[in-house]
Amino acid sequence: MSNNSFQVYNTLTRKKEVFAPINPPFVGMYLCGPTVYGDAHLGHARPAITFDILFRYLKHLGYKVRYVRNITDVGHLENDSDEGEDKIGKKARLEKLEPMEVVQHYTLGYHRNMDALNVIPPSIEPHASGHIIEQIEMIKRIIAHGFAYESNGSVYFDINSYQKEHNYGQLSGRITEDLINNTRELDGQSEKRSPIDFALWKKAAPEHIMHWPSPWGEGFPGWHIECSAMSRKYLGETFDIHGGGMDLLFPHHECEIAQSIGSSGKQPVRYWLHNNMLTINGQKMGKSLNNFINLDELFTGSHKLLEQAYTPMTLRFCMLQSHYRNPIDFSNKGLQDAEKGLARLSETYLMLRDMKWVSTPVNAEIEKDLSSFEKECTDAMNDDLNTAIVISHMFQSSAHVNRFHASGKTEGVSEKAFESYRKAFMLYFTDILGLVTEEKNTSNEDFDNLVNNLIEVRTEAKQKKDFALSDTIRNILSKFVVLQDSATTTVWKHERKK
Repeated sequence: MSNNSFQVYNTLTRKKEVFAPINPPFVGMYLCGPTVYGDAHLGHARPAITFDILFRYLKHLGYKVRYVRNITDVGHLENDSDEGEDKIGKKARLEKLEPMEVVQHYTLGYHRNMDALNVIPPSIEPHASGHIIEQIEMIKRIIAHGFAYESNGSVYFDINSYQKEHNYGQLSGRITEDLINNTRELDGQSEKRSPIDFALWKKAAPEHIMHWPSPWGEGFPGWHIECSAMSRKYLGETFDIHGGGMDLLFPHHECEIAQSIGSSGKQPVRYWLHNNMLTINGQKMGKSLNNFINLDELFTGSHKLLEQAYTPMTLRFCMLQSHYRNPIDFSNKGLQDAEKGLARLSETYLMLRDMKWVSTPVNAEIEKDLSSFEKECTDAMNDDLNTAIVISHMFQSSAHVNRFHASGKTEGVSEKAFESYRKAFMLYFTDILGLVTEEKNTSNEDFDNLVNNLIEVRTEAKQKKDFALSDTIRNILSKFVVLQDSATTTVWKHERKK
C-alpha cells in the first residue's frame, strides 16, 4: 500500500477526498456500461478507459477490487425519457431480429473494441434483462416505503413524497421547483402525479417486444432502476465508488440515489466519479452533425472527418494526456500529436527494456531526476488519477534515456537509481497506464501481408461459393489470428498473448 494518501474528486461533496474503502482491503466499484443497440463510439471509450485506470491503480495500491460494469439491454427509451420506444426494441424491429440478437451482436463488438483499447474486463458484467426479479423486488420496497405509486399498470417514483424526507438533487444540485418549471407536459404524463416523477416500471403496449410479468401487469423496467438493483446485488446496499460520464449525472445517477435511499434508507455510494465530455473539432458529437465517430471507424480511418486511421493505443494515449475531469476535443491534429507522443514514449520503453547499466561517475542532477521519478508519478496518481502529469514526467525523463542510448553509456547515474527508474517507467507504461507497444520488424510485416492475402483468397472463394476452400483458409488462419466476419468483409487482429 502506498504511504501517500490517494485522493479522488467526489462529485457528491464537490471536493477532493482521501479514499477510504468501507471494508479494506476490499473495494466495490460500479460503472454504468453501454446500452448495446449500436456500435461502440468515442463516448463509450472515455469512461471505460477512466475506470480501467482506476481499476489498475487500486490493484497496484494493494486493494482487492470487485469491479461491476453493467450492460443495458432493456428499458432505455428514446431521448432518455419515460415515453417512446425501447432503443433495443426499435433496432430489433427495424432489422427484423430478436432483441437478444441485437444485444449479442453489439455486446461482442463493444468487447472487441475494449480489448483493442487494452481495457481490463470487469469482475462482473451483469445484463439488465437478467435481473428483472431484482428490479421488481426493489420497486416493491420503494412502494412499501411510500416513495412510489402504481398508475394504469406503470409505477412511478414520487419525488414530492421523497422530498419531504430526503433531498432529490443532492448529486446534481438541481432544485425540484426548477425541474417542475422546466418540464413540458408530454403525452402519457397525465398518469403521473407530477411531471418530474420518473418511471420505475412501464406498462407494455401491445406492440412492445420486450416485456415481463409483474405485480402491476405485463411491462418492463425503467432505465434507472437497473443500476440500483444490480449494484446492490453485487456490491451491497452501500459501496465505495460509482461512476460514468457527466451526461449520466442527471437524471440517471440522481435517480439511482433516490431509488436506493427510497428502498433502504441508506446512501448507496460514498464516492461518485464522473469523467468529462468530449467534442469533435469543437462541436458536440452527434449524428445530426455528421461527426459521430464509432471506434471501428476511428481504427480503420473510414469516417470522412478522419485524415487517417488511428490505432487503439493512440486513442487511449490521447485520452490519458488529459485529466479525466477535463473536456477533450478530438481533431486530426490532436490525434496525430498523440500518435507522435506515444511513439516517443514507446521508443523510450523499448530502449529501457534492453539497456544495460554501465558504471560512470554519478552526476547529482541526473541522479536526482531519475531517483525522484517514481515518487512524482505516484504523487500525480494519488492526486485524483492525474495521468496527464504522469505522462509529462515520462516525457521529461525520456531525454536522459535518449542520451544514454546515443552514447551507449548510462552516464551520470548509479545502478540503484537507474534500475529503480527503469522498473518504475515500465510499470507505469504497461501496468498502470495500460499502454501497449509493438516492435515493428520485417517478419511482422510479412506475416501481416500473408494474412491479408489469404483473406482476399478466402473472400473470392466465398463469392464463388467454394465453401470448402473458404473453411480451410479460415481454419488455418484461426490458429494464428482472431477473425471477425461480417456480411461483406472480414477483419482480423493478432491474438493477444496471455
